[in-house]
Amino acid sequence: MANGGSSNSRRQFLLSAGTVTVAGIAGCTANDSGNSEDDGETATPTVTGRSSQASGQSTTVAILAAGSLQNALANGLKPTVDVPVQIESHGSATVARMIDEGQRDPDIVTVADVALFEEPLTPPWHVVFTSNSIVIAYNPGTDGGQQLAEAGTEHWYEPIVSGNVDVGRTNPDQDPLGYRALFMFELASRYYDDVSNLGEQILQQNQIYPETSLISQFETGSIDAAIAYRNMAVERDYNHIELPDQINLSDPQYVEDWYSATSHTLPSGQEIQGGLISYGSTIRHMSDAAVSVFGAHTTGSYLKEHGVLVREQFPVYTGDVPQHIRQATDQSGENHSPLGRLNEQLSSTVSDITVLI
Repeated sequence: MANGGSSNSRRQFLLSAGTVTVAGIAGCTANDSGNSEDDGETATPTVTGRSSQASGQSTTVAILAAGSLQNALANGLKPTVDVPVQIESHGSATVARMIDEGQRDPDIVTVADVALFEEPLTPPWHVVFTSNSIVIAYNPGTDGGQQLAEAGTEHWYEPIVSGNVDVGRTNPDQDPLGYRALFMFELASRYYDDVSNLGEQILQQNQIYPETSLISQFETGSIDAAIAYRNMAVERDYNHIELPDQINLSDPQYVEDWYSATSHTLPSGQEIQGGLISYGSTIRHMSDAAVSVFGAHTTGSYLKEHGVLVREQFPVYTGDVPQHIRQATDQSGENHSPLGRLNEQLSSTVSDITVLI
């Protein structure tokens, strides 16, 4: 195996930053969830709202998020918060473009690559709260899926190169999963001794599907396999092949010598460098409701339940993060809901009184 040259990766802060984690704000549930891509899916109600708590009433908190988190947010986050939440999901590059062009104005924005918070979006702060890995999800009920299962971790590419597997992926110009699939094939060409230029041998235009409907193509029989994030397979209980760390973009130790040797240029001209998969989120319109949802969104137990990777150093703070945001995402204590903290204070007070008596 050859090693690529090192670089000043934009994700290096993930290797050195380390701080507190997780909050849980329990409650009832919410509003509409969504979503769509620009290339053919049926749109759901778009996020345009501002959260507020006038007269003690909280309106909907609007989240515009990476398509790979659609199911986790709709079925994992929403049941755990006590204010209405509206979710719209697209590929992250599309999310960033929509906001940059003024098509959407959400309270919270979450992307699957923090590079998009450098360009085109430039929030004053963001929180890196989870990671992921690239896998090959497959349908064991098809001939192509069975061949992938037999090939396993070391030879998965062979039935794909031979043309025996119909594989799906996402658009590299619309979301990070799409360009990370390109990175994965390039890295695999370096990692495996008996292959080269896997991308040239495998990639075709008719393999592209919207991120929010990629995995559902298994049900329609359109594909045998998909280049997907681990959580997309895990949360749906789909069979998948775990790839070596050198090519799955999940291991910090391979950022410099491996991942950073790859890159992709978006239609805007922005060059995206390969690196550790990192999901970032920020609040655009501050309110008590948005802060409470943000705390649950970036630190909730639903993240692990839906298959993403949660490391000890998460959340990682970047930029001028307000102190009350740090407090909302601090998991150094066990109970972070306002009611829970009040109960703890009351219990402490009662204990003090008992001692005095």
